[in-house]
Amino acid sequence: MIKRTRLFGTKTRITFSLPKDAPAGTVSVVGCFNDWEPGRHELIHRKDGTRTVSVQLEPGEYRFRYLATGGVWLDDEHADHVDQDGSQLILG
Repeated sequence: MIKRTRLFGTKTRITFSLPKDAPAGTVSVVGCFNDWEPGRHELIHRKDGTRTVSVQLEPGEYRFRYLATGGVWLDDEHADHVDQDGSQLILG
């Protein structure tokens, strides 16, 4: 799930969330906003079993995917658009 919260000024906080049944191990959100670098935005386990991470982004279009342990790519059905190459698009 993707949640957007407008912040003071022009930035938006984007919160990426995965459900309880997501794969075991670490999961990072990787995208053009963090040079597709795993580990920079690793999702953190919450008490309810979900995992989340938030990033602050300027207005624009951002491509992303989730990357889990073992090189497993995950998609988010709440993305604004999915490109032919499999990358997903959100609007900041």
